[in-house]
Amino acid sequence: MKLKIALLWLVFLSVAIPQEVLDKIVAVVDNEIILQSELDFQTNIYARQRGIDPNKPGLKKQILNSMIEDKLVYAQSELDSTEVTEDEISQRIDYQIQVFQQQYGSIQKIEELYGMSIEKIKRELRDDVRKNLMIQKLQQTKFGDVEATRREVEEFFNNFKDSIGVIPEKLTIYHIFKNPKANSQVKKKARELAEALLDSLKAGADFATLAKKYSDDPGSASQGGDLGFVKRGMFYPEFEAAAFSLNVNEISGVVESPVGFHIIQLLERRGESIHTRHILIKIEPDENADLEAIQFLTDLRDSVVNGDATFQDLAKRYSDDKETAPFGGSLGTFYLNQLDKNLLDIVSKLKEGEISFPKRLEYAPGTYGYHIVYLEKRIPQHPASLEEDYAQLKQLASEYKKQKKYEEWMKDLKKKIYWEIRL
Repeated sequence: MKLKIALLWLVFLSVAIPQEVLDKIVAVVDNEIILQSELDFQTNIYARQRGIDPNKPGLKKQILNSMIEDKLVYAQSELDSTEVTEDEISQRIDYQIQVFQQQYGSIQKIEELYGMSIEKIKRELRDDVRKNLMIQKLQQTKFGDVEATRREVEEFFNNFKDSIGVIPEKLTIYHIFKNPKANSQVKKKARELAEALLDSLKAGADFATLAKKYSDDPGSASQGGDLGFVKRGMFYPEFEAAAFSLNVNEISGVVESPVGFHIIQLLERRGESIHTRHILIKIEPDENADLEAIQFLTDLRDSVVNGDATFQDLAKRYSDDKETAPFGGSLGTFYLNQLDKNLLDIVSKLKEGEISFPKRLEYAPGTYGYHIVYLEKRIPQHPASLEEDYAQLKQLASEYKKQKKYEEWMKDLKKKIYWEIRL
């Protein structure tokens, strides 16, 4: 599919940052217009992201053409009565605000940066988000199921194998992860603090004030524990089960998850998304717990090396990574440049079939455990081949097929829907 320029966060910036360029209409598409300021803004952002000169010959024409195509798709989506629900719009806006909150650190900083309240930002975004969702839905309807056949993959490979070049080194890796388990006294102390805070809330204490003072969640404590809107499936199962069972404004009891004890309040519900805030009291592991986790993983490694068990069987039985454990600890197959530094440091020292010694793994700020990593397969860098790289080649061929169909469709749209460039 054609690379899109008008991404949602660009829409956000273009709404939030005043444009000083004197506007004039540079294009008209059906009932929509494109302004000079919009074109200049998106050209500058595109150029900045890629480290190129925004005045590069032909760049503005390329950007303008992409913006026109978006408008054409939107016009067709209106003709097709493509439906977008209010929940979908709200969820997309909330997700984007969360992205900016992570980027800038707080809602307050976003408001200061763009000179308007978060509610006004959401209102300003609403129409553009609706249009973008309609565009995406229509594109998904038209091209979501387009897939290259075996014959088309072979033709694509034969036609483009010289330009595909070399396939980077690939690794298939598994791991077994263990959370250090705190002793009963440490765990008891954390629960007692959580229960004391719950008692204070029941007595009328302010939730946000307690969260700022006591919560061990660095991402939400400064916001009074506010987690924003999140879709079902994003929280720990224990947290989610409790949160979705609450009525609006109701506060949960003390809920235990792998990272500690939570007190949760449901603020709002929209379909399968909930807006919550929480206070987290972490169960801090002690030094003995770390040593026990390391020794446990070392014993598992020895069992595999000695041939007493397979890595996959032990991962299914003992790994605390609930997402990968059912699949034998499989993390997947990756190119080297897709691995983060910590994992790359581990696997770069392994030969095919080897298992690392236990290594510390931080999976959230201040939250860690230990894991052992198994390198099942190492495929060296090599020229692309149908036999070894069929899955990747099929993906490329499918994208190429989608692009061709998109171009044909766009030619038809340009014939049936009014558009005009006024540069």
